[in-house]
Amino acid sequence: MVSSFFRNLKQSSFKENKPKASFETRNSSISPPPTNSREKARELVIGLQDEICGGLELVDGEGKFKEESWERPEGGGGRSRVMQEGKIFEQAGVNFSEVEGEELPPSILNQRPEAKGHRWFATGTSMVLHPRNPYLPTVHLNYRYFEAGPVWWFGGGADLTPFYPYLEDARHFHRVHKEACDSVSPELHKVFKPWCDEYFYLKHRNETRGIGGIFYDYQDGSGTIYKGQNPDGKAAQISKQLGKSPKNWEQLFELAKSCGKAFLPAYVPIIEKRKEQSYGQRERDFQLYRRGRYVEFNLVWDRGTIFGLQTNGRTESILMSLPPLARWQYGYKSEQNSRESLLTDLFTKPQNWLDDESLDDQCRPYQAID
Repeated sequence: MVSSFFRNLKQSSFKENKPKASFETRNSSISPPPTNSREKARELVIGLQDEICGGLELVDGEGKFKEESWERPEGGGGRSRVMQEGKIFEQAGVNFSEVEGEELPPSILNQRPEAKGHRWFATGTSMVLHPRNPYLPTVHLNYRYFEAGPVWWFGGGADLTPFYPYLEDARHFHRVHKEACDSVSPELHKVFKPWCDEYFYLKHRNETRGIGGIFYDYQDGSGTIYKGQNPDGKAAQISKQLGKSPKNWEQLFELAKSCGKAFLPAYVPIIEKRKEQSYGQRERDFQLYRRGRYVEFNLVWDRGTIFGLQTNGRTESILMSLPPLARWQYGYKSEQNSRESLLTDLFTKPQNWLDDESLDDQCRPYQAID
């Protein structure tokens, strides 16, 4: 049940500090958000938290989420839900937050300098699920909304990190999220998929965190789809080829809603298909080794982690994305022609999962195709 703290949020200073509808933006084509933008965004992400937690408890069958509400001294707060030692999930965390402050941290202002000097508001839901069985993939989701003076934007996405991968699982996850993007506009997934590959990339390892999914940020209605940090990358090139694709606030809200609601249909069938698969110590050791990569990304590269720490967020909630167990091994190399080598050679490299039929031939010798 939502605590009295959250019931009182609607009466908080968030609305008092809402920018007036008459503001001017850096790009005059960007229209102001609706007067109830913060309330709508909040209800969306807190509803996604409820929906996803309910679906995960159902598929786990035994584990239950424990909830903690927290307040942030600078303004706002959130509620963290964590499942530990479930039947399926060794650890699963699903967060909701609604926070505000005087000025955004450098990690955001570097991208949106026009927000400098303005009081800001942000709300979102984020989660990371770590199943126990090595044949079940770790998964991440985040959808968020920001306002700061004359600017507003949506961001989000979901990505899958398998340890012993199956080609059809990768295709299913990508297919469902493509359909969610296409329901708003068919050009979005063309950019969001390579943007995800680009973002969840461990530069110091020269590999992706997993098989990707979708990722987008700073979607403000200006029409430029790609707003990432690599102007020469594939996502930027595709965005330039597509040209401007203006979306108003309501369309971008629907994008977040469609993608958020796509998560359970994209992930639960994979769990249902693989959850009874047997494994031994070799598989468990490799899973824990690859979980180490997850830790490396989240602590070194992830902007969400950096933002949370720079804005004095709740540390336990920020770092609940880390797995309960992980291991590192100096100089590890997977055995040639093994299931482990399939992951490191193929499934940690960007692929055209939906259209590249040659992937079938590469996966078949490893029994990684149904």
